[in-house]
Amino acid sequence: MSTQIPQPSQAAPDTTRIHNIGYRSYDGPRLGRAYARRSLFSQSLRGAYGLGRSAKSKVLPMLLASVMCAPALIIVAVAVATQQTKLSIEYTQYAIYLQVVIGIFLASQAPQSVSRDLRFRTVPLYFSRPIERADYVLAKYGAMASALFILTAVPLLIMWIGSMLAKMDFAEQTKMFGQGLVSVALLSLLFGGIGLVMAALTPRRGFGVAAVIGVLTISYGAVSTLMGIAYVTENAGAIKWLGLFSPITLIDGVQTAFLGAPSMFPELGGPGAGFGVVYLLAVLALIAGSYGILMRRYRKVGL
Repeated sequence: MSTQIPQPSQAAPDTTRIHNIGYRSYDGPRLGRAYARRSLFSQSLRGAYGLGRSAKSKVLPMLLASVMCAPALIIVAVAVATQQTKLSIEYTQYAIYLQVVIGIFLASQAPQSVSRDLRFRTVPLYFSRPIERADYVLAKYGAMASALFILTAVPLLIMWIGSMLAKMDFAEQTKMFGQGLVSVALLSLLFGGIGLVMAALTPRRGFGVAAVIGVLTISYGAVSTLMGIAYVTENAGAIKWLGLFSPITLIDGVQTAFLGAPSMFPELGGPGAGFGVVYLLAVLALIAGSYGILMRRYRKVGL
């Protein structure tokens, strides 16, 4: 039994149609990776302070920024009212004293920056455009470090302006202000990298918050306790080695060794210039390592 093959005239009529619904092709300039990277950096930096987000999202970062600036305003007010010849706290000490506020800000905003992209699987959408993994990591890292730098540098600027109003020595205050800016810039890079690494390890924001607080707080508490024990047991030589195991003591050691800052170590037992090189190399290694871990993390994010 043979099967009859329909002839073209017997086949079903072709109903394909092309409808013009008014879309036009894009004829403008292609802005490319650099523009996309800048846009992601700007959006992430604004988001760290709740700008462009809901009013609820602005409360915590703005509150923490206010808490960071409040002691500086008080210090300035007292200095101007009493006509002091120097501020009651040095620029390099300010961030060390307020490290808890910095840690809370980082723990709240680092997961906001990267964990949501992982949780809602929007990272592949970024990579489907001209932006690449290196662009994403650079933009997020730069935005987090910049947000921390703004948080820590603005109080120093308030203190410097206050010192000028109190008619303190311009050259001395400007030099110390510059040293403080170098210190908080290094702190921002270190803390920003660590915070993003902890947050990028999990898409769950709560876990990211706990991880950041744990790394910063527990490490500092443990190191400080061991330093105290070493001092009491007259093992002062171990103090400078213990300082290598906490981010905040690393910054303290670097600024003590190279910026002339007073040490927060027990009985001013901070490292000298020679051993300070070890602290500086450790900080730079952690910054580079954080970037490398982030790059490796986002290579595993499938398209």
